[in-house]
Amino acid sequence: MKIYEHKDKVRDYECDVQGIVNNANYQHYLEHARHEFLQAKGLSFAKLHEEGIDCVVARIDMRFKSPLKGMDEYVVKTHMVKEGLKYVFYQDIYRLADNQICLKGKVDVVCVINGKLGESKYLEERLIEE
Repeated sequence: MKIYEHKDKVRDYECDVQGIVNNANYQHYLEHARHEFLQAKGLSFAKLHEEGIDCVVARIDMRFKSPLKGMDEYVVKTHMVKEGLKYVFYQDIYRLADNQICLKGKVDVVCVINGKLGESKYLEERLIEE
């Protein structure tokens, strides 16, 4: 299983009054890393949509372990597995300064193909590793 890594940095406006990243921003971090993961595989949401394939989040589980603060650099480590109709993204966020785990995430994504829940051979050919 290959793990995709996307590095980024916390922006000050993503922090709350306590000086830590607001919980809602972690979803943005995970989503951006998934988009980068797909682009690294030669896929784009716009192109998929043009072909009648819409990938939609069905469920997100986020377990907060340690907070990120303003200007912290972090890495989102992502890998994906197929479970039935779902594409399950396991995504962990680590603070780079000390390799501390900040969040453990699991995101279930399903495909809606021309308006119906289904499987996409097009997607599987590009995402599923042998």
